[in-house]
Amino acid sequence: MHYTTLFQLLARAALWLILLMGQAAWADSKAVIDAGTSRALVELLEHSDGAGELLDKAAGVLVFHDVVKMGFGVGGQYGEGELLIDGAPVAYYSTVGASFGLQIGAQIKTEVILFMTPEALKSFRESQGWEVGVDTSVAVINLGGGKDINTRNIKEPVIGFIFSNKGLMYNLTFEGSKITRLAR
Repeated sequence: MHYTTLFQLLARAALWLILLMGQAAWADSKAVIDAGTSRALVELLEHSDGAGELLDKAAGVLVFHDVVKMGFGVGGQYGEGELLIDGAPVAYYSTVGASFGLQIGAQIKTEVILFMTPEALKSFRESQGWEVGVDTSVAVINLGGGKDINTRNIKEPVIGFIFSNKGLMYNLTFEGSKITRLAR
């Protein structure tokens, strides 16, 4: 067996082990998640002028403040966050995802999912594990050239933002993410 093949095999095995143990190994405290959520929402409002109006209209807001995504042939991501209803935390969740293909590197991103209807929020809260692309789809908000969002044209029951400290990220998707309630 070649050393590069062995290295790739070990790297993939380590990544899967990290993902499987992620919930226990990376478990943040409620205080850390609460602080990260507040920081993420402030950053979202700085990145987008129309986000405040959407946040006000949302029946619920799910915030994952630091989603770590890494890959070396096989990729994975993990993050913890909370669901806010009327601005107050009601439950804590984890997001896990895997991807395959040519990839190498790591990044930290923030994901904010808005449930725009009470029905969409209820469906999410009643699920045992919510998989984007299977249980529902999330319409990702792209800003194009500016910070403005035409909130009157947004009709989807579930919408989301993905951003980093460098601004909103383009051509990203929530597809394949599995969101599960944490026991806290």
